[in-house]
Amino acid sequence: MKQDAYVVGVGMTRFAKHMDRTLKSLTVEAVQAALADAGIDQRELQAAYMATAGTAITVGQVMVPGQAALREMGIGGIPVINVENACASAATAFQQAVQMVNHGVYDIVLAVGFEKLYTPDKAKTFSVFTGAVDFESFDAVTTGIYDRIRAAGIEVDDSGAGATRSLFMDVYAAMAVEHMRDYGSTQRDFAAVASKNSFHGSLNPKAQYREQQSIDEVLNSRAISYPLTLGMCSPIGDGAAAAIIVNEAVAKRLGLARAVKVRTSLLRSGWDYADNEPGVAEVVCREAYEAAGLGPQDLDVVELHDASSPAELIYYETLGLCEKGEGARFVNEGHSKLGGKTPVNPSGGLLRKGHPVGATGLAQVHELVEQLRGEAGPRQVEGARIGMAENGGGYIGRDAAAIVISILEK
Repeated sequence: MKQDAYVVGVGMTRFAKHMDRTLKSLTVEAVQAALADAGIDQRELQAAYMATAGTAITVGQVMVPGQAALREMGIGGIPVINVENACASAATAFQQAVQMVNHGVYDIVLAVGFEKLYTPDKAKTFSVFTGAVDFESFDAVTTGIYDRIRAAGIEVDDSGAGATRSLFMDVYAAMAVEHMRDYGSTQRDFAAVASKNSFHGSLNPKAQYREQQSIDEVLNSRAISYPLTLGMCSPIGDGAAAAIIVNEAVAKRLGLARAVKVRTSLLRSGWDYADNEPGVAEVVCREAYEAAGLGPQDLDVVELHDASSPAELIYYETLGLCEKGEGARFVNEGHSKLGGKTPVNPSGGLLRKGHPVGATGLAQVHELVEQLRGEAGPRQVEGARIGMAENGGGYIGRDAAAIVISILEK
């Protein structure tokens, strides 16, 4: 299939604790910015893919969040498709919009991720994450997580899961201790990832947290679920991000100088695989490289799903940025830092940019588009031409429930 999709406009709010703002106002800000960036009128939009994950719980808006948000700025009549796919919701909206353009169904499509997770009732927020697993088998899910941790030789206190911390921090703790057991990575290596992303985030005006943290400061922050400390865990957030996706003919009309081509955007869901089989991230990564006709050596910049710092380190290996077991070396030698071999999360990643679940995937696209245009300011990756976004979400079996990988080209 011909890859005919281009990103011609992006917009994003700052990710933050927006207690004084409505979900609709955040969405309107991002959409208006994307339209202005593309130089098109909202009346030209032919469809909209609207992603949000926790809105039904935290805001109470169910079933028609996209229509409600777009109505606020006078957009109606067009097909509006509401997308919910855990932390991969926005990336899924982007992937679906791209495919509709590739298939010639639409010429100009809007993709939006929008979310409000901050609420006075913290139990509501935690329940968003608790529900991102097979809830009818919840006891079996949690037992499996803690069995993994104990099998790695670590005793775990499971009393706070879903009450004082997100259940997913225990998922990432299981991944971390397994990597420590199998490859000798350390808690300090994971702290190095967090410290690196704090430097990147300090350069991003849209990041939720802009203070730099040393490795020792990360290590000395509050314990969450061993080996994770607070500095190694992404914060929740409120915010929105949007992109305008068009076909080649429209991109030429608008001017190709600032258009960014989508080489591929692939979505896969998790499944129950055998111990000797590759997981969902490895499979979709391989398929993305094949579809784009590229390899990891061709990537100039990567935005990936660092909901915890161990996840980023492990994804270095999964995405082929380094060999299995070499993730710690990769970060400690500076390869994933600005100026390094393959800068990862120059936005600050989820760890510092923030993680409004339903908006995260399109925030990654926003960052890559700015990077590939050469418009990222002090966090610009010099000469960036090829970028990858990896956005995962949910937990099925023992892996992500959904992963989207997109490769963009200047």
